[in-house]
Amino acid sequence: MVRFDPLPSPMPRVLVERLPITAESIDLNGHVNNQEYVRWMQDIATAHSHAQGWTVARYFATKTTWVIRSHYIEYLRPAFVGDELLVATWVAGMAAQTSPRKYRFVRTRDGKTVAEAETLWVYCDATSGRPQDITAEVRAAFPIVTDEAEIRAAIDAAT
Repeated sequence: MVRFDPLPSPMPRVLVERLPITAESIDLNGHVNNQEYVRWMQDIATAHSHAQGWTVARYFATKTTWVIRSHYIEYLRPAFVGDELLVATWVAGMAAQTSPRKYRFVRTRDGKTVAEAETLWVYCDATSGRPQDITAEVRAAFPIVTDEAEIRAAIDAAT
């Protein structure tokens, strides 16, 4: 798991964390390997859940979990060793059993977005592995963020 440098923000609607790019993340083309973005997406989603009070221990206690149905990533420009990214995530919606979560990767040196992404998460019974309805308690912990100005403000506040 990647260790992010957390930025102060208790119970953040949009979680923004700093991620320094190291040599381990670079592919044969000399820029960040695409698979790293998927790993970082999962790591920051877990960190955001934890910040909202839903730790791994709490999911174990409630015998629930989230699984990934799909990822979508749009790579806009490359990132390189020595770059630092701000990685932002927020919950963009919630249906009966699924929730799309969005991500933005912004290079700190020039404020350019290097990638935008979305994961569709499915809420499941951890014992059976089957989807289940998202509980009111979980829904209350994850406010839906759809306002681009709020997302930009959270990222700007981290720079």
